[in-house]
Amino acid sequence: MKIIIIGAGQVGGTLAENLVGEKNEITLIDTNSETLRELQDKMDLRVVVGHGSHPDVLKQAGAEDAELVVAVTNDDAINMIACQICYSLFNTANKIARIRSSKILKYQDLLFQNKNIPVDHVIAPEQLVTRDIARLIDYPGTLQVLEFAQGKVSLVAVKAYYGGLLVGHALSTLREHIPNIDTRVAAIYRNGKPIRPLGTTVIEADDEVFFIAATIHIRAVMNELQKLEAPYQKIMIAGGGNIGAGLARLLEKNHQVKLIEHSSKRAAQLDAELNDTLVFAGDSSDQELLLEEHIDQFDVFIAVTNDDEANIMSSLLAKRLGVRKTMVLIQRSAYIDLVHGSNIDIAVSPQHATISALLTHVRRGNINNVYSLRGGAAEAIEIVAKGDEKSSKVIGKTIQQIKLPPGTSIAAIVRGDEVLIAHSNTKIVAEDHVVLFLVNKRYISDVEALFQLDAITFF
Repeated sequence: MKIIIIGAGQVGGTLAENLVGEKNEITLIDTNSETLRELQDKMDLRVVVGHGSHPDVLKQAGAEDAELVVAVTNDDAINMIACQICYSLFNTANKIARIRSSKILKYQDLLFQNKNIPVDHVIAPEQLVTRDIARLIDYPGTLQVLEFAQGKVSLVAVKAYYGGLLVGHALSTLREHIPNIDTRVAAIYRNGKPIRPLGTTVIEADDEVFFIAATIHIRAVMNELQKLEAPYQKIMIAGGGNIGAGLARLLEKNHQVKLIEHSSKRAAQLDAELNDTLVFAGDSSDQELLLEEHIDQFDVFIAVTNDDEANIMSSLLAKRLGVRKTMVLIQRSAYIDLVHGSNIDIAVSPQHATISALLTHVRRGNINNVYSLRGGAAEAIEIVAKGDEKSSKVIGKTIQQIKLPPGTSIAAIVRGDEVLIAHSNTKIVAEDHVVLFLVNKRYISDVEALFQLDAITFF
């Protein structure tokens, strides 16, 4: 596929890295020649120095025959104009734009149409992060919650703790513990390295376990791996930007929410906009302030300012002062590795959320969902099985008959409203939504090829 990426920042660079090894022809546009040169030294791609919203620059990048344009600069206006020019001058079929402003997103259904602003898919990082954090709040004790097939089935990551019912036991005993619930362990990471889950695999404390089940059964399965945590009630949010305000708006209906905002002007604005959230101006890394607000009585401290260092420091302080859980928004990927294993419980990356959403639209075939995991090394995908037994390599076959790429497993199948946890004798039929886990995402092209229809010759 011929793809033009406009914007060589963290999102654009990471997206290029994800796609360049998958038989794609990538051209990257940015005004920063040094950044482009560094990326070109690392990857096999074309670069064009210039403004991504200028027709001549887009033409030089090959917009006349590009199959997809992805505009992910930090400027919403540039992203929208680039899509408009690609549509008006080059008739580009597929156009994706990253839009961050909540004031624009408020009208996205009216704005983003071919007769107005021709953007086929909108990626809104703040909305994605807000959604991800809200899921973590809904399922206390989880590290990640990924939904497939319109929420019917979920892939959940948890840490196995000492005292968990399954710790020290083989995976084959899971059925004995919860005989009325079907679930499957899709992957296990031990000391940061993947372990192939077999029936004889024994779960150890501190293992990071990815399991899949019907969403209604998630809490029951979690209870087998760790002591089920009490629901979160009292939540403190540090940062009143788009993410902090969106979280407060989402959580205030069912939780006690306090929000700390550094700017007194912004705090006053949020106080007027929010209904049941207590908003006050202050520094979230001020120890006296946190003590005055009784941080030790809160269940969760969520730091979502636009400053990584401030988020990390305020969360470490809140943890030391007695808060039950900390969640931190981190932009720089290097910092995510830095906080791993520290007193910070969960690091949330807008870059990973954005890349996952972009990959969902960029992948070939009938892929409905893509989640980038483990810093981009692994992926979980939902793909729809199309065709029939003659044209498809998977339809009519049991899972044990399908030759999957190394490190790839079929975790679940959603058939209509029915959730089927994958077993060796499970047969795939047309229109099944198949959920796969890839320990190594470099095999994604092989998975796509597996689900592509064979050419049928008619005589």
